[in-house]
Formats: sequence, structure tokens, C-alpha cells
Amino acid sequence: MKPLKWVAVSVGAVIGVAHIGVLGHLMNSTKLPEPPTFNIPNGPYSSYKIRAGKDGYEIEFRADDPKVLQSERSLDVDKEKRGWFGGGSEVRSEYRRDQFTREGTRNLGGAIGEEGKIGGVSAECIAADAGARSQGAMAGTSIAAGVAVPALVSIPYVGWLASGWALLLGQKAGASIGSEVGSAFNDC
Repeated sequence: MKPLKWVAVSVGAVIGVAHIGVLGHLMNSTKLPEPPTFNIPNGPYSSYKIRAGKDGYEIEFRADDPKVLQSERSLDVDKEKRGWFGGGSEVRSEYRRDQFTREGTRNLGGAIGEEGKIGGVSAECIAADAGARSQGAMAGTSIAAGVAVPALVSIPYVGWLASGWALLLGQKAGASIGSEVGSAFNDC
């Protein structure tokens, strides 16, 4: 009879612990869920909006806001101007409104892309930059092919790979230099 008694006590203990576990689970499941914590980077030019509802949440974050800065200047001159032969008056009124990016680049007018977007570059400047990059890349590749490739090809086992890298590096450097020279010549 003793083994049956120990089996009954063991089964009763397991059922009792299981009931306590189920009751604990049911009591904890009625608590409201904790809202999420948002660690959004915040800087001097950043902004964010958080909208939360019963279906979820939505975050709108802008790391560089405002993107466009404005500067307004005006000049009014109503002086009487005396020349060599006397007489004459000068009435001049000037108003200037410029838009800048945070880096100090001035908007030259006209945006390309979606209508209403501020800050763009004219189509002539984009075309000039593309042409200058292309010409610079071609010049950089040909200089690298004449100077670096003959020396690098003779390296055993990896010469073919090193010479290809030299050509790509020359192409990239030439495109960068061509873009800078083209923007200087085209006032972009």
C-alpha cells in the first residue's frame, strides 16, 4: 500500500503546482501591455512626430529639419543724385530673397523633380556635371592604364586583380576631379 500512497501524493502535488501556475498565468494576462519606449536621436536640426492608437503607432522622423533656410534683404535709396552736369535723381528699390541649405549652398532657382519641392539644380548644371564626370572618368582610366597597370600586371598571381583595381581607382578619381572642374567652369 505504501507505493500507491506515494504515487497518489506525487500526482496530487503535480496537479496542485499546475493549478497554481495556471492561476498565476491568468492573473498576469489581464494586465495592460506596456507601451513601447522610443529612443530617437535628437539633435539641433531634428524633429519627429509620434502618432499612437489602438491599432499601432507611426513615427515620422526628420534628421535635418529645416532643410531650407531663407534670407531676405531689401535696399531702398531715395537720394538726389548730382552728376557733373547737375540735376537728376535716383530712386532705387531692391528686394532679394534667397534660400540656402544648412551647408550654405544657395538655391539658384528652379527645382527638378516633383513640383513644389524647394532646392534643386538646373537641368543645364546636371547635364554639365554628367558630361564632366564622364570625361574625367575616361581621362583617369587612361592615365591609370598608362602609368600603373604595366607595373602591377607583373605581380605574380594577383597582378591581373591589382591592375583592375588601379583602373577602377583611376576612373573614380578622374570622375571626381572632372565634376569639380566642370562645376567651376559652368558656374554650378
